[in-house]
Amino acid sequence: MGGFCGAISSRDVVLDVYFGTDYHSHLGTRRGGMAAWDPEKGFQREIHNIENAPFRTKFDNTVGEMTGKLCIGSISDTDPQPLLVRSIHGTYAICVVGVIKNEEQLIQRLMADADGHFEAMSGGRVNSNELVATLISQQRTIPEGIRYAQEMVEGTVSVLIMTPHCLYAGRDKLGRLPIHVGQDEEGCCVAFESFAYQKMGYRDAYELGPGEVVKLTETGWETLMPPLEEMKVCAFLWTYYGYPNSNYEGINVEVMRNRNGELLAKTDRANGVAQDIDYVSGVPDSGTPHAIGYSNESGIPFARPFIKYTPTWPRSFMPTNQKERDRVAKMKQIPVHELIDGKKLLFVDDSIVRGTQLRETVEFLYANGAKEVHIRSACPPIMYGCKFLNFSTSRSPMELLARRTVYELEGEAGDQYLEEYSDPNTERGKKLRAAICQKLHFTSLEYQSLDNLIEAIGLDPCKVCTYCWNGKE
Repeated sequence: MGGFCGAISSRDVVLDVYFGTDYHSHLGTRRGGMAAWDPEKGFQREIHNIENAPFRTKFDNTVGEMTGKLCIGSISDTDPQPLLVRSIHGTYAICVVGVIKNEEQLIQRLMADADGHFEAMSGGRVNSNELVATLISQQRTIPEGIRYAQEMVEGTVSVLIMTPHCLYAGRDKLGRLPIHVGQDEEGCCVAFESFAYQKMGYRDAYELGPGEVVKLTETGWETLMPPLEEMKVCAFLWTYYGYPNSNYEGINVEVMRNRNGELLAKTDRANGVAQDIDYVSGVPDSGTPHAIGYSNESGIPFARPFIKYTPTWPRSFMPTNQKERDRVAKMKQIPVHELIDGKKLLFVDDSIVRGTQLRETVEFLYANGAKEVHIRSACPPIMYGCKFLNFSTSRSPMELLARRTVYELEGEAGDQYLEEYSDPNTERGKKLRAAICQKLHFTSLEYQSLDNLIEAIGLDPCKVCTYCWNGKE
């Protein structure tokens, strides 16, 4: 994933973008960057590795040295950015968020057409920002170039560009990712997460539509490329990686998660399962609001049987090595024995992807005396790796717990029955849940239904991307 923030104003905005970009740190773990433009200094840029230190600490000195009434910043899980580009459209800084699936084909085509070259990074990859900038240069203007890049890319591309005079922001063509515009008396701010600019005194002004391109100046914003009709906003914005304070398409993340948990509890009550429970809890942190909704609806007390120790490792996925991530996640879990020993516990997780950390969490709970551990997933079984945002970066479906379990039960023939396996009311659905319970030592397991998930979000189903669960684009 990743995120960006930018601002343009009649005053210096470097500090705004510093804080605004830091508020996107939950979206990426590899690199952070900032770029600003000042009439005297021109373009300034800093990029740092943030794998083992927060964005804020890496850019402390930057805010004292960088100046500008235009500034952009990014958090990235992939390429170093912002990138400074000199092109037929002049010099500008660019940030890109998304996934380009046809990257190699585009590179070969551009090199053949222009008889040119790209700077290669380690491993031979091309920076996606440079690729998008090259596509933009194929058109007469930057806004036309952004729309052209959106059309040419297979995948998802949202773009933020800073020139010496203005900012351009382009939401990806199907609106899988959000872009919000905030405004105050002195200028405008653009961000992935709306709360980021709200904390700095900007008020909500506009949310871009799918494929829309806007120009921002200190006096306001204007649409240069109108929004497209079709939208497929990612449902995981609400269930997992969106920040609780943010709104997407007018729907608050925390409110949706509470509502989602309530629907999980209603389903359990209707089925007469998991009613004799001592405590409901969330797998921290993003599972917690789903669990609060479950607790409120069911009447079962909410509790925290273990606490994550976060002062030194604020996020369990920060290490790049999976083995190290798993160990860090385990080391962070500090039990509250009085809330575990002899208790029947129900945990709500935001999703179950590989199941590795969840298995270790359940083993940890049993080792500390839990009598029963029931698991609820706030979304349906993940059957497909994400093609559009790399929410689940699995190279093979066999890395996904649900899909791998289907294969273990039925081999490749099971692929034609994935819809049945997702449905808890079918024999195959019951077998899937029983097999996972046995494998991971759950007392019981249930997933949120796709219908209930969409109901909790509150959008028309045709506007929400559900590919990870049903494989439908």
